[in-house]
Formats: sequence, C-alpha cells, structure tokens
Amino acid sequence: QVQLVESGGGLVLAGGSLRLSCTASGSFFGINLAHWYRQPPGKQRDLVATIDRSDHTNYADYVKGRVTIYRDDTKNMDSLQMNSLQPEDTAVYYCSADIFGNEGLSLRNYWGQGTQVTVSS
Repeated sequence: QVQLVESGGGLVLAGGSLRLSCTASGSFFGINLAHWYRQPPGKQRDLVATIDRSDHTNYADYVKGRVTIYRDDTKNMDSLQMNSLQPEDTAVYYCSADIFGNEGLSLRNYWGQGTQVTVSS
C-alpha cells in the first residue's frame, strides 16, 4: 500500500517562510510527477507546483518567484519551499504523486492527507 505523508505545515507570520515535505512509503517502482495543491477555506483545491523526473518544474502564477519545488528520489521525497508568505496563502496543502507500480509499471495517482498552513498578518 503506497502512502504519501506531508509534514512541515504550521503557523507563520506574513513575510515568513515554511518548507513542506512529502514522503512516499510502501512498495512501488518509482515516482513520475510530484505535485503540490492547496485549498483555501471555502475555496476549490488548486495546483501550486509540479516537478517531473528530470526536475522540470511548473508553478501557478500566484506563487511564481516565492515557491520552489524539489525532489529527492533517493528518499522518495519532495519538498515545497515557500517564502514571502502572505495571509492569502493560508490553506490546507496537499501533496500528490503519480507513482509507477511494481507490476507492469502501472501509473496511479496518490494523495497525502494534507497539512495546514496559516499565515497571520
């Protein structure tokens, strides 16, 4: 059973930084794409950042220049470094990954349980 577990959320003052991490556990062949999403209170879940196996990255316009996504395939982990945080960044942040299974390299999407990020002014 593959599981994704996030860590690193919390409360931070406006202008501060947080680093979120997502670790995949279980039996699988490898991670294809890794993503971070966020869901502000009362709003839909939106894509924040994506990184592929070649470390190519893509960011939502509203976080460009403030957020960096990394991956470490030796640890089955990816991270989201967030700087210059503002109250509008307050949300539950979810990691997601497209993971190759061991049998026939089947690709399946998994989600973490989410971690709360609260930015106070």
